[in-house]
Amino acid sequence: MPTVNLFSLEKKVVGSMELNDRIFSAEEKPVLYYEVVRMQLAKRRAGTAFARDRGEVAFSTKKLFRQKGTGNARRGSRKDPLLRKGGTIHGPRPRDYEYLVPKKVRKGALRSALSTRLREERLFVVDTMAIDWISTKRALNHLERFGDGPILVVDTDNANLWKSVRNAVDCKFLPARGVNLFDVLNHDTVVVSKAAVNYLEGVLGHDR
Repeated sequence: MPTVNLFSLEKKVVGSMELNDRIFSAEEKPVLYYEVVRMQLAKRRAGTAFARDRGEVAFSTKKLFRQKGTGNARRGSRKDPLLRKGGTIHGPRPRDYEYLVPKKVRKGALRSALSTRLREERLFVVDTMAIDWISTKRALNHLERFGDGPILVVDTDNANLWKSVRNAVDCKFLPARGVNLFDVLNHDTVVVSKAAVNYLEGVLGHDR
């Protein structure tokens, strides 16, 4: 089992912790990243694009001019798709883009990403993130000691920390139950509490 240092929010070593091999020593599998991230982005699509066809545009159905003798095309309606503001041929309709990949694949991809961050020394375990204050500046002063790039902060329910970083540009808070592949890959540094590690080991330790 890999053993990592336990840090305080001031990034001082306060102890050590053994991590689950299956979750934090997994092989990197980019092919799983592609499948799972594609699924996550598909679920985010609104699917509300809509264009009216010739039966839905608001124009009179009266024939524009007589059939013969004008030199114009023989149009039967102002709703003709070939006319400006006429109906759209095969236009977009509301649809649901969501689909799922197997749970085993989703968990395998997340284990792979967490293991990669640990090998890159960009995953830090904090003994406790409990704070009794709400301050964006103060929270960032602590968290930026762990890395310069976008930082993902993971803890169990921690309202004060969430309120402190929710407006920060390069910092995002997630509860342990909301950890997902896209956010892990999209942040350079992952700072996770000891309690959140225990939760993740319970969830990702099996494929069910």
